[in-house]
Amino acid sequence: MDGYSVVLPEKLQTGKWNVYRSARSPLKLVDRFPDHPEIGTLHDNFTRSVDVYRDYKYLGTRIRYDGTVGEYKWMTYGEAGTARTALGSGLVNHGIPKGSCIGLYFINRPEWLVVDHACSAYSYISVPLYDTLGPDAVKYIVNHALVQVIFCVPQTLNILLSFLSEIPTVRLIVVVGGIDDQIPSLPSLSGVQVLTYASLLGQGSSNIQSFCAPKPDDIATICYTSGTTGTPKGAVLTHGNLIASVAGCSLALKLYPSDVYISYLPLAHIYERANQVSSVYFGVAVGFYQGDNMKLMDDMVALRPTIFCSVPRLYNRIYAGIINAVKTSGVLKERLFNVAYNSKKQAIMSGKIPSPIWDKLVFNKIKAKIGGRVRVLASGASPLSPDILEFLKICFGGLVFEGYGMTETSCVISAMDPDDTLCGHVGAPNPACEIKLVDVPEMNYTSDDQPYSRGEICVRGPIVFKGYFKEEVQTREAVDEDGWLHTGDIGLWMPGGRLKIIDRKKNIFKLAQGEYIAPEKIENVYAKCKFVAQCFVYGDSFNASLVAVVSVDLETLKAWASSEGIKYNDLNQLCNDPRVRAAVLADMDAVGREAQLRGFEFVKAITLVHEPFTLENGLLTPTFKIKRPQAKEYFASSISRMYAELASSDPSSQKM
Repeated sequence: MDGYSVVLPEKLQTGKWNVYRSARSPLKLVDRFPDHPEIGTLHDNFTRSVDVYRDYKYLGTRIRYDGTVGEYKWMTYGEAGTARTALGSGLVNHGIPKGSCIGLYFINRPEWLVVDHACSAYSYISVPLYDTLGPDAVKYIVNHALVQVIFCVPQTLNILLSFLSEIPTVRLIVVVGGIDDQIPSLPSLSGVQVLTYASLLGQGSSNIQSFCAPKPDDIATICYTSGTTGTPKGAVLTHGNLIASVAGCSLALKLYPSDVYISYLPLAHIYERANQVSSVYFGVAVGFYQGDNMKLMDDMVALRPTIFCSVPRLYNRIYAGIINAVKTSGVLKERLFNVAYNSKKQAIMSGKIPSPIWDKLVFNKIKAKIGGRVRVLASGASPLSPDILEFLKICFGGLVFEGYGMTETSCVISAMDPDDTLCGHVGAPNPACEIKLVDVPEMNYTSDDQPYSRGEICVRGPIVFKGYFKEEVQTREAVDEDGWLHTGDIGLWMPGGRLKIIDRKKNIFKLAQGEYIAPEKIENVYAKCKFVAQCFVYGDSFNASLVAVVSVDLETLKAWASSEGIKYNDLNQLCNDPRVRAAVLADMDAVGREAQLRGFEFVKAITLVHEPFTLENGLLTPTFKIKRPQAKEYFASSISRMYAELASSDPSSQKM
């Protein structure tokens, strides 16, 4: 027993003791909810909750029929169950055979989940389609998965109609939030029928069909992931996969019907999908944002959620916002904040209960910004820096933890234990899987490394997907013959059986003098600089130093420029001003020193840009990771200019 994990031999007779499991379930990997082993599918899960939580709030939205925004209005579990049955019956009545793929082409709103539940109840396969992959990707996925029905909204209907002749498998398009007399009727030749969600509901409820319940091994969803290269790959996840994943996580984190969750992370991704399965199991109320990330904080104040799941990008902005507010609040308030922060930190670190005075004086005002009731803050999708995690714990109180997972493992691979006070790791294995580290000799990572063994993280268990849809070769590259999924992430085991992710197998590169660089790590450090909204760090084996393209935080930069009396006609001029560049680089250097970057990890030149890296300009994947090959191409002229400048100012940084 090693704290949060137990260690087992991989092969009984010969194997090394290198397989880690959760100490919560060492003898058997969890594949069902311990309290409800009869739940084997998403359909079982929802059916039980409709029964048990019938009159409890389930799905809430602020958006009225006329598009205005007001208070949250709720649909109960019972009402959602009725809508699910009507919707599924409507699809059956339209002659859609079981096992068909159903596309969902709209952002989070109550209907998304009702459609998903209808798919489970009638043995259809849900396939999220999302804009952030671009219209070409939507067309590719629809054809690749042979999608027969697409649920969309008026905005995405127009996109579908623009390439309707190129998606021949589609028979039915259902428009959510559309108005009957505004739905275009298509020529009957096209063989495609378009109708509104409301009319499909009506048709179904007047001719109810009995459920066609899936089995645990049936496919629940095909989740297409962008990957940082090439065409999307469809990860095939079964009902059993998703139930195992959520059941494993339910051992450590209990939720309640009194909990309220805010849904804004894209439902097209596994992080939010798994959170929804979990919400159903515990009878949680799910309120949806109004569809605009810029208004998320308003929505949180209106909803007052108790559970908030997010990604580091947003936590970094919340952190920067609070720090900035403190620094500009005047000397006394800043001093009070620091005293409160340090006092509360000391108490938490020594396992004591902090004095309530600090919340009253300082932190309740900060908590109110996200509704005032959050008791669980979770982070996933990319690494959260340990001091930001600690900062969230102190400012917001409650449970703050980080998890690690991927689509191919039905979400969570490992997560910090709610009681763990140590930051800077992703915790112990999900009780539904086991983890081992495999040597990567070409990167000098081995099980014999001191003080901790290191290697590529491999995962096995009931959460591992069935493979990539119609991609035998890629599936075999990912999952070996013993059933281990090779994640491509490099980890080490810390004391207490905690997993820490230290690198990525793919994105590593060497500088000219042979130093290995892991760019994401450096970008995460610079993300804390107040001027930096996003940062792309570049280097290669022809150059001895790193350079960066920085998408600036415009508010902070403009405020600084006006305080320095720097005049500019437009944002380009501001970003190209040498004084501005020097100030941003100096601030990045300070942040880098504080994070103890090694000398060669500091960027030596920067280019400032005022437009963000986005999905639209092709620089981000849908999970907000930088697409490196694309970014390198996009900023090629800036990169060569920075290296030219470095060469002229410092002959020692010359190419080797």
